[in-house]
Amino acid sequence: MGRRARCRRLQQQQQQRRRPEGTEDGAEGAGKRHDAGWEGGYPEIVKENKLFEHYYQELKIVPEGEWDQFMEALREPLPATLRITGYKSHAKEILHCLKNKYFKELEDLEVDGQKVEVPQPLSWYPEELAWHTNLSRKILRKSPQLEKFHQFLVSETESGNISRQEAVSMIPPLLLNAQPHHKILDMCAAPGSKTTQLIEMLHADMNVPFPEGFVIANDVDNKRCYLLVHQAKRLSSPCIMVVNHDASSIPRLMIDVNGKKEVLFYDRILCDVPCSGDGTMRKNIDVWKKWTTLNSLQLHGLQLRIATRGAEQLVEGGRMVYSTCSLNPIEDEAVIASLLEKSEGALELADVSSELPGLKWMPGLTQWKVMTKDGQWFAEWDEVPHSRHTQIRPTMFPPKDPEKLQAMHLERCLRILPHHQNTGGFFVAVLVKKSSMPWNKRPPKLQGESAKPRDPVQSSPAVPTGEKAEGPSELERKLDTGIGDAEIIERTEDLENNGNKKDGVCGPPPSKKMKLFGFKEDPFVFIPEDDPLFPPIQKFYALDPSFPRMNLLTRTTEGKKRQLYMVSKELRNVLLNNSERMKVINTGIKVWCRNSSGEEFDCAFRLAQEGIYTLYPFINSRIITVSLEDVKTLLTQENPFLRKLSNEAYIQAKDLVKGSVVLKYEPDPTKPDTLQCPIVLCGWRGKTSIRTFVPKNERLHYLRMMGLEVLAEKRKEGTALTDESAASSGPLEDEEVSADQKTEQTASPDATSTGSDSVGGATVSR
Repeated sequence: MGRRARCRRLQQQQQQRRRPEGTEDGAEGAGKRHDAGWEGGYPEIVKENKLFEHYYQELKIVPEGEWDQFMEALREPLPATLRITGYKSHAKEILHCLKNKYFKELEDLEVDGQKVEVPQPLSWYPEELAWHTNLSRKILRKSPQLEKFHQFLVSETESGNISRQEAVSMIPPLLLNAQPHHKILDMCAAPGSKTTQLIEMLHADMNVPFPEGFVIANDVDNKRCYLLVHQAKRLSSPCIMVVNHDASSIPRLMIDVNGKKEVLFYDRILCDVPCSGDGTMRKNIDVWKKWTTLNSLQLHGLQLRIATRGAEQLVEGGRMVYSTCSLNPIEDEAVIASLLEKSEGALELADVSSELPGLKWMPGLTQWKVMTKDGQWFAEWDEVPHSRHTQIRPTMFPPKDPEKLQAMHLERCLRILPHHQNTGGFFVAVLVKKSSMPWNKRPPKLQGESAKPRDPVQSSPAVPTGEKAEGPSELERKLDTGIGDAEIIERTEDLENNGNKKDGVCGPPPSKKMKLFGFKEDPFVFIPEDDPLFPPIQKFYALDPSFPRMNLLTRTTEGKKRQLYMVSKELRNVLLNNSERMKVINTGIKVWCRNSSGEEFDCAFRLAQEGIYTLYPFINSRIITVSLEDVKTLLTQENPFLRKLSNEAYIQAKDLVKGSVVLKYEPDPTKPDTLQCPIVLCGWRGKTSIRTFVPKNERLHYLRMMGLEVLAEKRKEGTALTDESAASSGPLEDEEVSADQKTEQTASPDATSTGSDSVGGATVSR
């Protein structure tokens, strides 16, 4: 904090102290401020913009007679919406808990004189996994009556089981129709709510630990990539990779197919491009005063380049979804029309009108005009004066040829208006690739032939005529010099074969190839087959022969390997063949962690909860089957003695040597009132006790699913649970204990016999 800021803060504090105690908010002064439209020290933003109204009324994006409803909806705060994430069986349990407990408590409740409506499922979202309420986020955060519900939302969001995601944002992944075997690219992925939806689709079958498909999530902003990592990590998938590139020139990747290098084409591409965001006015009220058509005019070129790059990397027969949170046709239909025109029939708009029954939408526009920021209109490119050519481009206008326009079927685009279903504004278009893009069909030149300049192709220029080619894609540069795919692959192989690349190491690209922004990432090093580190692990956990050990990696080339990660074999293929091309921020899930003094035990590595659902199918020993009561005991007591477990669990645990164990709960279908999803926990078998290694939020989640409620203020006081069945339980641990602490405890487990456990300052007598 600078000196001026410190002085200002000091003055504010002094003024606060001088206020009479009996007056709220400084009495008269506060009243004057409030009357002047001040709240919290900031002037209230007036939700009006005449230019915005004039622009959209002229374009007729709203049906006749609905304009007042449209504007009224925009001025109302956006209702809170939530989506139940995670994998199928867990999602069903959370849904059951929400409907039968939390939603029932909201019935007949009033907050600030407003009746709380019980949340309702979004009619168009499958399996009732998305819900909306009339409560704004502000009311949810601040109302004491809703504290329990808010705590539930916060805790479950942190553990990745609920995503507080805007309703319209859920549409693009649904329309992608991704399957577990699909290779998916999310071009502009941060902050990651759509990415998590795609990961869930890959893991539709929980019994398959490694789906054949994967998600490569990209973002141009290095800092936002880490937000993306945080979101994706909550789902603990070995099939997600986060990369950091400009989406308009995202590199073409290679994969090894039966010993031969081939270009990676994606089955599904999500192209949720940067936009002016005027569909988000209900939550981003700054847009009201900042809105101008200039934003759209400046973004159109970038949006078209990103969409073009996506289309290039889509496999024939693949599906690409283009979406924006803008209502402006310059960012919406104009981009789609231009892309369709230059694809020469390689792309077509899919008719998805029946794919989300219950969703209300308006068909795409077939005619629109362009307006400058000072209100001047142009109906076609020929009207634009030369002085405006840098700001307004020919691709911003609808095609002149009526037949060509009709063949595009722009009415198949979907525009979501806020007043139809109480949502934000949104635009979606679904494109299907029928054949290669025209510039990909040109035959490559023979090696040695001089690269003569080509005559421009008038019908489908890669960059529209007269438009500055800003940041041409790698593919376009390749075509300019007449290099075909086959030659690119050959040259790539030569480069890698002649290089000094270490086997199994995928590091960040060298700085001479690409300027690195943000933090330099550690390399991704795959564990060699002959590494002596693996056999003790394999023996200790009796790993199945089918365990894909080649997919294990670490993040260091030197010193002791402290953590082992796991990726799917498809992502391993991508990593090993593209270390010079892409900047990988994160991939893989943690499956093992080194114990600080692991040499004392038969295995130096303990299991990590993050990757246990992926690893469990391959483990054949050190598994203890536990009952629901055992799970409650293990999650609410720090180091329970073995004797506190049920007789069945005790018999399994007593003969095991010290070290990491798997604790597995299998639901009983004959008791439908009990928890009906399987639970797999990582634990540690000490000398006389047993404990779990589960992060705080995951503990709270499992306890909540078993009917035990945990309140924030109670946790602070050291009392963990508020349920009659939890009366004798101890406190929860506040966070996952480090390997060092664990080793210390398990190395001398007799410490548990002192009669108490210390957790976060609270002591519980045994």
